[in-house]
Amino acid sequence: MSAPNERIWLIIAAIPYGHVATYGQVAALAGLPNAARTVGRILSNLPTGTKLPWHRVVNARGEISLTGAQATRQKKLLVQEGVTVTRKRVSLAEFGWQP
Repeated sequence: MSAPNERIWLIIAAIPYGHVATYGQVAALAGLPNAARTVGRILSNLPTGTKLPWHRVVNARGEISLTGAQATRQKKLLVQEGVTVTRKRVSLAEFGWQP
């Protein structure tokens, strides 16, 4: 089986345009239950200019966990995909990915 990083990248790459997944959901789908923080760590180490849709990953409450310019960029990218973001929060009922 592939390395955890690769499994996480594959799951994130599969999140459809206009949808979001939670860190915990990504971890579980990658076969790493209870490893939401690992997903966050892996995403924080992505190279600049990555094509991986990292912006489609939010916390368990549907909130953007990033701060400052990174949070603004994530919100902008989500809004460009038609995702409604209100005060850094996305409705998981409306935009959550159900694979």
